[in-house]
Amino acid sequence: MSELVYRAKRERLGKLECVVVQPDGVEPIEKVAVFCHGFGAPGDDLVGIAQELLSESGSESPMQLIFPAAPLSLDAQGMPGARAWWLLSVARLIAAMESGQFEQIREEVPEGIDEARGSLTETIEIALERTKLTERNLLLGGFSQGAMLSMDVACRGLKEPPAALCLYSGALICERYWKASASRLSSCKIVQSHGRQDPILPFTAGAWLRDLLLEAHCKVDFVDFNGPHTIPMEAIRRTADLLASV
Repeated sequence: MSELVYRAKRERLGKLECVVVQPDGVEPIEKVAVFCHGFGAPGDDLVGIAQELLSESGSESPMQLIFPAAPLSLDAQGMPGARAWWLLSVARLIAAMESGQFEQIREEVPEGIDEARGSLTETIEIALERTKLTERNLLLGGFSQGAMLSMDVACRGLKEPPAALCLYSGALICERYWKASASRLSSCKIVQSHGRQDPILPFTAGAWLRDLLLEAHCKVDFVDFNGPHTIPMEAIRRTADLLASV
């Protein structure tokens, strides 16, 4: 593991409050990684993976890990401290799954995704400008709703695709838009993971996303595991390998 000493601080980048993890007093930063949490989680939900990624990557290159908090509070929905990139009905998702109508979700363009994409794209652009880096030095990833947003930003937000993309327990939505632009990710290194016992976003929904990427000639390192709606350690390890290679 690198001898660099990493510290976490809270900082606003554009419209989003973020936790930024980077080494003390070391410049220049050589790579940037951005991770987006899922629906209903606190804004700092994924910060805990920072140490695992830094340790597993073994990289001596100074890097900046950014964990933005979604802009919408779910306090009014009875979920204190929880946040969302756009509002959705978990009950509707479960009902669609139980009735065998989940395929409708893949065509949906959620209300609020355009605003979320704009906010996250702005945050990433600010981070890259400050570090004098480009998308060629960027890893973008997320869990669940954060994975869907990461995919949307990679396809429809950034001027250039990220060097690497990590999609944990995501699903295919915005199909007509993603299908039209997925080929721009053909040179992007992609890690995708999905649990076969996922009760929130069925494995099939993740497989649809994988297949869309493969049809666009993207290289997808797909991690399927016998587990629920979570990020397995194997996906963390493969993400760490990507971080080392970006």
